[in-house]
Amino acid sequence: MASLSDIDELLSRLDALLKDAHVGAALTERGVNVSLALVAKDGLAAYLRGEKARAAEDFSTFAEEVHARLLAAEKPS
Repeated sequence: MASLSDIDELLSRLDALLKDAHVGAALTERGVNVSLALVAKDGLAAYLRGEKARAAEDFSTFAEEVHARLLAAEKPS
């Protein structure tokens, strides 16, 4: 059975992967902003630790940034 330490380990590994240059390059090719992905990961980590205010702030920041980037991409040049 998985424990909370397993979740912490998984989130730590995800953090390392997102910071890896090769993974970052692959994600960037897909149009994924690694910094925003890290904010989302931090929000999830905070939520799983019971830090709901921090999680809400991180998820709100993530959602606002993704939405703003979608709107900017839709505007004709």
